[in-house]
Amino acid sequence: MYSYTGKILRIDLSKDRISEGRLKERDAKKFIGGKGLGAKLLFDEIDPQIDPLSPRNTLILSTGPLTGTLAPTSGRWCIVTKSPLTSLFLDSQIGGYFGAEMKKAGYDFIIIKGRAENPVYITIENEEVEIKDAENLWGKNSFETEEILKDKGRVLSIGVAGEKLVKFASINTDLRRNERGGNAGRGGAGAVMGSKNLKAVVIKGNKKIEYAYEEKFREAVKKSLKIIKENSFIPLRRKYGTPIWINPVNENKLLPTYNFSKGYFEKAENISGETMHEKIVVKNKSCFNCPIACGKFTKFNFNGKEYELEGPEYETIALLGSNCGNERIEDIAYLSYLCDDFGLDTISTGNIIAFAIEAAKKGLIDLDIDFNDPIKQGELIRKIVYREGIGDDLAEGVKRFSEKVGGKEFAIQSKGMEFPGYDPRGAFGMALAYATSDRGACHQRVWTVRAEIEGNIKPRYGIEGRARLVKEGQDERACCFSLVLCDFAPFDVDTFVELLNTATGFEYSKEEYLKTGERIWNLTKIFNIKNGVTRKDESIPKRILEEKLEIDEAKIGRENFEKMLSEYYELRGWDENGVPKKETLKNLDLEGYL
Repeated sequence: MYSYTGKILRIDLSKDRISEGRLKERDAKKFIGGKGLGAKLLFDEIDPQIDPLSPRNTLILSTGPLTGTLAPTSGRWCIVTKSPLTSLFLDSQIGGYFGAEMKKAGYDFIIIKGRAENPVYITIENEEVEIKDAENLWGKNSFETEEILKDKGRVLSIGVAGEKLVKFASINTDLRRNERGGNAGRGGAGAVMGSKNLKAVVIKGNKKIEYAYEEKFREAVKKSLKIIKENSFIPLRRKYGTPIWINPVNENKLLPTYNFSKGYFEKAENISGETMHEKIVVKNKSCFNCPIACGKFTKFNFNGKEYELEGPEYETIALLGSNCGNERIEDIAYLSYLCDDFGLDTISTGNIIAFAIEAAKKGLIDLDIDFNDPIKQGELIRKIVYREGIGDDLAEGVKRFSEKVGGKEFAIQSKGMEFPGYDPRGAFGMALAYATSDRGACHQRVWTVRAEIEGNIKPRYGIEGRARLVKEGQDERACCFSLVLCDFAPFDVDTFVELLNTATGFEYSKEEYLKTGERIWNLTKIFNIKNGVTRKDESIPKRILEEKLEIDEAKIGRENFEKMLSEYYELRGWDENGVPKKETLKNLDLEGYL
């Protein structure tokens, strides 16, 4: 199997057992790798209805056929599991170097199940695998853990948030190295790792990846590099990173502000990519084999102390910044530093803090905290991590917390996952994207913002064409996240297909490739249906549906939303409740899964 290793590493922590299996070629052709094949393996490994924090849940480290290859942006890989935050399917995409190292160590997938009796970490050097005692690491945060283990290889680890089973705990990779690291942030994969008493995985490899048509693959790589070089937006992304979007998103009135009560932040310039570049950025950082180099290494002072950080990214600035009312980039960087070290998803954290502030102002809870107060917000982060006082309830996520104290209408989440950094009232397609995302509210499954604010789909404040835009975008991204390549690679489908075919020897047509994405999307939908998801769950909060932003037209309305959802279901070949029809499953070769 060219471009794959063909091997699956299995680790049962309950039985202290290590074994290997073979990757089936027919599965690779049907689901590609990464997200898609990870979803298929998750179906094989677990009952979809299990408790996500039980030993029976499985943590799958998942590469794709292009991970670790010569293809640009091939440092990407993902973690697949059942989410503790949503109790639904979860794939969390990551960059850095760990995924490439995993391929070089000889494995396409690492499947970890069970629960160790005491804290452990796993070391892998090529095909030598050991489970080691981690008592001396337990209780330490990510930065210190990486510092202790980094000489052994690439480090995947959790902080105290994962140990304490915070429902939105992240998994970090190599955040303190000179090269770029990454976070598996969304959905609480860190809590799954913590529930297994697994502190870290350290990996090192030197095996060579072989290609089906090496000369043709190298030519395809050259063409893809040329596309990146000639793309007009890449220099801006390289210079400013993802925060380049703060100003345009704010100008178009969809920057989350004060718990999504507004779409415009008056102090946005103070927290923009341009200001960040000027004030705290020291140098760029790049993932494995990425010419874009959008990562930013920063140094800053907060409350008289110097800090170093990778980031913050756009999403972090939007949710821990404007959404929490913080007006200084240094303040946001400090809160991001705490989240990275403790191992917390910054998106969910920014949402839960903003919700708590509003709930306190409305008398739903007794909490002394306010917008634009990074010191008290930082203290609240610590309480969440250590589950102290009200932090214990906040650690469950905004959906569960709002069900306990009230305020569900301004708990900004869908299917249990908190919104990312784009208010759908400024881009109606994102309302449908969040509601139908397979892992809960997510901008990575499809991102309609640019098409909407730049006028590529009209009217600006309307629903026409959004259902097709979302459906087709989700299918295409499902493929990209299965290869795995980066969101920021400016490639069309033909480029992705050429890279995949010349690397693997497969013979995908453009149509077959996109149909594979549709198959993957339907598979994850089936997983969620088995966990009780119905049409009523694929919605968004009352605030987003019924309140308008600063612009009169920027009100979605329930009727508009339901029209988009019905059209989306029809395009997908699902019934009115969002269940795939028999003929749809037959067409996608998914009979027997539902």
